[in-house]
Amino acid sequence: MSHDKQVALVTGGNRGIGYELVKQLALNGFKVILASRDPEMGHEAVQKLKGLDLDVSCVEMDVANQESIHQAAVTINENFGRLDVLINNAGVYLDENKKLVAMVPSILEKTMATNFFGVYHVIRSFIPLMEKQGYGRIINVSSEYGAMSEMSYPGAGAYKLSKFALNGLTRLVAAEIKGDIKINAVDPGWVSSDMGGPSAPRTPKQAAESILWLATIGPEGPNGRFFRDRKQILW
Repeated sequence: MSHDKQVALVTGGNRGIGYELVKQLALNGFKVILASRDPEMGHEAVQKLKGLDLDVSCVEMDVANQESIHQAAVTINENFGRLDVLINNAGVYLDENKKLVAMVPSILEKTMATNFFGVYHVIRSFIPLMEKQGYGRIINVSSEYGAMSEMSYPGAGAYKLSKFALNGLTRLVAAEIKGDIKINAVDPGWVSSDMGGPSAPRTPKQAAESILWLATIGPEGPNGRFFRDRKQILW
C-alpha cells in the first residue's frame, strides 16, 4: 500500500454527517481516521466501512476531554506521522427551548465545552502535525444558527452562541496560520440525523458532499470563510 495517501480525521465520525464524511473521504482515496467518543460505536462503524473495502481506522476521542484529545493526537502521530485533513464535526444540541438567561447554565457550559472549546482543543492539538508538513485543510461543521443575524432572534441560545463562537474561532485561526493550511466553516443545512430529526429535508450524503470539496481545495482556495452548498455566506 502506498504511503503517499493523504490522512483525514473526522470527529464524531460514528454516525450522521460524520459517518458519511468518513465514507466519502475514504471513497475518494483518503486514509481516514474515525474519531468517536464511544469506542464500541466507533469500532462498529469502522467494521461496516471496512466491509466496503475502505481504508478506515478508529480512534477514541471525547472532544470535551483535553486528555482524550491529547492521547488521540499522540496515537495518530505515532501511527500515521501526518494529518492532511481535519473535519471538526462532533457537536451537541442541548437547548430546551428556554431563554438564554432562564436556562440551566450548565446547558450553555456543556454546549460550549463540545461545540466551541472541543474544536479549539482539537485544532490546537493537531495543527502541529499540519505545520510539520506545511499543509492542511481544516473544516469546522458550523450552522447558519451561528450567523450574526441569528442573534437577533430568540431561541436555541446555547447552540447559537456555540456556533457563533466557532465561526469567530475559524476567522481568528485563519488570520494566524502560516503556510498552505486553510480553515473554513460550513453550514451543512438541516440534515436528517440524530440531531436534525427525521423530518429534515437533507440526507447526510448531501450534507457531506457540500462539505467535502473544502478538503481538497488548492493553495489558491478560500481561507477563513463560511459556506453553504459551496457558496460563501455571510458571517
